[in-house]
Amino acid sequence: MTNNKMLVEERSRDIGNFLVGRLLPFRRKRQVGPFTFIDHMGPSVIAPGQYLDIDQHPHIGLSTLTYLLEGEIEHRDSTGAEQLITPGSVNFMTSGYGVTHTERTPQHQRNGDSYPIHGYQVWVALPKEQEEIAPNFVHIAKEDLPQWEENGMHLTLVAGEGYGRKSPLPVYSPLFMVDIKTVKNNHLDIQGQLKGEIAIVVVEGEVSSDEQRIGQGQMLIAKTEDECCLDLAAHTRLLLFGGAPLPEERFLYWNFVSSSKERIEQAKADWKAKEFPIVPGDTTYIPLPE
Repeated sequence: MTNNKMLVEERSRDIGNFLVGRLLPFRRKRQVGPFTFIDHMGPSVIAPGQYLDIDQHPHIGLSTLTYLLEGEIEHRDSTGAEQLITPGSVNFMTSGYGVTHTERTPQHQRNGDSYPIHGYQVWVALPKEQEEIAPNFVHIAKEDLPQWEENGMHLTLVAGEGYGRKSPLPVYSPLFMVDIKTVKNNHLDIQGQLKGEIAIVVVEGEVSSDEQRIGQGQMLIAKTEDECCLDLAAHTRLLLFGGAPLPEERFLYWNFVSSSKERIEQAKADWKAKEFPIVPGDTTYIPLPE
């Protein structure tokens, strides 16, 4: 494998009563463009009594982007936002100087039946000059995202700019997130279509690059100018993430991202002192990990 490509395997992480596969960050690569964190949730089943219940927890310095392929999650946050997250929609919570939120199996699915759950949550670091903006939440419905057919592939521009299109999702730096699905064997040429660093996540199926096979649950990281062609097997689904890297290093502790180590220490102290805003009507609290 040439030096301009890295292959990443999912690592299992426990987030309470749910396991996720973490793709980013890892030791050799902390960010891809402004993306600092990529978690793969599922595919799994929400069974009776085994509901997704992620209690109130904080963020600073980033936007969380939740994109479901199957299932539903109820999002509530300290801005007052309440949103049922459904497959194909994009949900973007910007923490800025500080936000708290919860993620739960919605009430109508707590009825003794089983439900599938599958999706991704990614963290996008905010530019240094916008790390302390006011928190906000944006939901874009599936039908409002740019979607098109190209050479037998179905593409959706989830966020940012690419392929001569622009997602309606308001973002803070040059980036892209693209969902690509194939029915038959295909060839993907991304040269000139996307700008910046790129991570290619194989959701299902298989892709090939320079005789390197990348399978389900793996991620290939490259630069778009170097990694411009991929062969896709039939019934493959990819997510492409990336964009222009931020000029400063980002520090990551628990749910906090910042260009300043001191700011992270302040956020830790504020969460311990319970000085963050809270989700209306919610008294749950996940303690700071020691």
